Amino acid sequence: MNRSRSSSAWLNEHVNDTYVQRARAEGYRSRASYKLMEIDDRDRLIRADEVIVDLGAAPGGWSQVAAKRLQGKGRVIAVDLLEMEAVRGVTFLQGDFREHDVLQQLEELLSGERVGLVLSDMAPNLSGIAVRDQARMMHLAELSLDFARHWLQPDGALLVKLFQGHGFSDFLQEMRRAFETVSSRKPDASRDRSPEVYLLGKTLKA
Repeated sequence: MNRSRSSSAWLNEHVNDTYVQRARAEGYRSRASYKLMEIDDRDRLIRADEVIVDLGAAPGGWSQVAAKRLQGKGRVIAVDLLEMEAVRGVTFLQGDFREHDVLQQLEELLSGERVGLVLSDMAPNLSGIAVRDQARMMHLAELSLDFARHWLQPDGALLVKLFQGHGFSDFLQEMRRAFETVSSRKPDASRDRSPEVYLLGKTLKA
């Protein structure tokens, strides 16, 4: 009974959510699109003639925003374990980013070209076991940071989602070792009750 009530409450909240309604009206695939819009409006991350890699892209909300703002001047490569309907201006690679062969395919798509922006909205399928979920989330963030260190151009940026909790402070220190500036972002489209926060690292340290 409790589960049913909880599910009904979530569905009601989702249907009446302002950002969900905006996404439907404006043709975006998820409310998450507005998170990236708000951060990009503030930090000017999406720059013409650069490559953007979108990790954990499905259903495609962030890729839509990135491709639209590039206006054909640059390219977006999206990666996700799940299927994703095609987005104009986006090359999609389906696979598990944790697997070496998927990373290798992504590197082949880059063909040696350095990346201007790495976006990671990746999150694990939540088990409800907080310790396990947090550990898996941190692992995804670490993989994103490792990829950024190897593939970003010197003045590039990494925007990565995290859950606040165990390991967050250690990861923050790793970000500060990798980037000249590191900031936290909690966009308005991120629900208040959500533990998610985004870390933004800009300009790789030599």
